[in-house]
Amino acid sequence: MSKFQHYLHDYLVANGTPENVAVYINMLALLVIMLMGILVIDFLIRKILIGAFTNFATRTKTNFDDFLISNKVPRNIAHIIPLLIALEFFPIVFRDFLYFENIVEKGLQIFAIILTLWIVRSLLNTLKDYLKTLPSLRDKPIDSYIQVFMIFAWLGGFLSAVAIVTGTSLTSFLTAMGAASAIIILIFKDTILGFVASIQVSINDMVRIGDWITFEKYGADGDVIEINLATVKVQNFDKTITTIPTYALISDSFKNWRGMMDSDGRRIKRALFIKQDSVIYLTQDAVDDLKRIQLISSYLESRQSDILDYNNANAIDKSLLLNGRNLTNMGVFRKYIDTYLKNHSAINKDMMIMARQLAPTNQGIPLEIYAFSSDKRWENYEYIMSDIFDHLIAALPYFGLEIFELPSSSNFKANVPPN
Repeated sequence: MSKFQHYLHDYLVANGTPENVAVYINMLALLVIMLMGILVIDFLIRKILIGAFTNFATRTKTNFDDFLISNKVPRNIAHIIPLLIALEFFPIVFRDFLYFENIVEKGLQIFAIILTLWIVRSLLNTLKDYLKTLPSLRDKPIDSYIQVFMIFAWLGGFLSAVAIVTGTSLTSFLTAMGAASAIIILIFKDTILGFVASIQVSINDMVRIGDWITFEKYGADGDVIEINLATVKVQNFDKTITTIPTYALISDSFKNWRGMMDSDGRRIKRALFIKQDSVIYLTQDAVDDLKRIQLISSYLESRQSDILDYNNANAIDKSLLLNGRNLTNMGVFRKYIDTYLKNHSAINKDMMIMARQLAPTNQGIPLEIYAFSSDKRWENYEYIMSDIFDHLIAALPYFGLEIFELPSSSNFKANVPPN
């Protein structure tokens, strides 16, 4: 290279080119030759490296090398050798131009930092894609960890680049940056909060990818599809996407349905509101009539026998139905619900089954059904619950009970006298 420079310089001067012009022409000619050579070397190395990686990937069973290619790891690595050549020979090209030599050298050093970050990012993306294919890690917030590492990597690269441009050591530059730490914290507030939240979410196992969560504040009700440093993406059941700040998972309250999905049943908790004036004591004839209902016939036989024995033993005056012990239509209906649920094929018999009466309201007496369906799939769960309440609503009149319902316009029209 040096001999070529001398030869070209002597040739230009011998042909009448001024000394200062010959120096510039000499530099430009070498620069063009160097750039063309580096581009050719870069092209050849990329082709060879990518081809070698592709052939190797087709022969292996693991998909890790496939992710290396898709994330352009070989392509980025191929730039290393041309960069080393440039760092070695560009000072020779600009040896007569110290100012340009200094600028180009710093530019190449900064590009080396950027190239290093590209390679690190490609490797981390490859690792992320590969880990997501492992069943044990598929529901972990891997994106958050990768983003945290890349933030520190980019920050280190930026500080190194600034130190190169200013000509100061990295230690001195970091010392000076300590005074501006408050501004840095303010600028990266969301990132810092997201970083802390990601760690807490992961350590406490609060949310995993694939979990069904309900977050009323953000209108989210669906499956978590992505967890990264800044946001959590939830695909709602209407297929819309809701984005939630990661730190909101630890600062606000939300519902995670994973416990239900991991359990043996999905809870049914709904009430029928009974009109209070439809609740009555049952006469002997009414009890005998209800014995025709097979689910509770044996219960009524046993219960009625116990009540008669008690009333007779205590000489209870039954001319007034209120006296002594009695059955009520609502109590018998509660027993019917309990027996019906325990015989229902879709109800998990190993979990809580209960029909309970809640405190009266201005809309009647809530009679709540509390049980768990064996099938937790949403569509089947809704079908099971509807099937149960269809039956119970239709069964109410057999017990002389009525459901409370606000009057409609037809009720008012029926009470209007004709003209």
